Amino acid sequence: MTTKNTSGRGQRELRVRVKTAKGRKLSSTLWLERQLNDPYVVRAKKEGFRGRAAYKILELDDKFGFLKPGCRVVDLGCAPGGWCQVAVERVNALGQKKNKAQGTVLGVDLQEVEPIAGAEIHQLDFLSDDADEKVKGWLGGRADVVMSDMAAAASGHKGTDHLRIIALCEAAAAFAFDVLEEGGTFVAKVLAGGAENELQALLKKNFTKVANVKPPASRADSSEKFVVAMGFRGRSREGADDE
Repeated sequence: MTTKNTSGRGQRELRVRVKTAKGRKLSSTLWLERQLNDPYVVRAKKEGFRGRAAYKILELDDKFGFLKPGCRVVDLGCAPGGWCQVAVERVNALGQKKNKAQGTVLGVDLQEVEPIAGAEIHQLDFLSDDADEKVKGWLGGRADVVMSDMAAAASGHKGTDHLRIIALCEAAAAFAFDVLEEGGTFVAKVLAGGAENELQALLKKNFTKVANVKPPASRADSSEKFVVAMGFRGRSREGADDE
């Protein structure tokens, strides 16, 4: 691994170059080089977040303000835990802000996740029949926010991957309909690609405001974007019970 100095207008920037190692594919070398030079990766390590994805939810919340002190939050597919870490601080789950309401953060994932201070983590398939009742039991009621940074396993085919993540997002939305409090918020990752019209229509029917955003922390070459649906109309809304 080598470093190279580049300069511009008096500023010096250190860039890490990764040499191709025996047995390592060029694509892996390029990925590693990108990671080492990604300012969000560097910042995440410095600030103690479990991944650069933490800044995506930070930036979304800075824009829309859905993670308020006292909120009950469910993070679907929470591994490795960066979104939970952000939520813990924003909803005051540790009760460190004495003059603010104390919130709750519940993370669920198919795999085991290392504990996170202030968050309750459960190993659970959110698609299982009783998942919504389990979550409401753990929360002691309904959620104010359901969020998901999940992505389906990549197949290598762009169209297939797009359809898979839309299906996953639709399933997450259906779960949100079951556990959200009226007025609640749903946030999820999707991939731009033209097959999300039904999802958008479903969300617009069940929420008062639906926005599609690509936060600065999303890589410029990525097709990912995030849907932020606010103001859940409630379970009596036609369509929520049908999906």
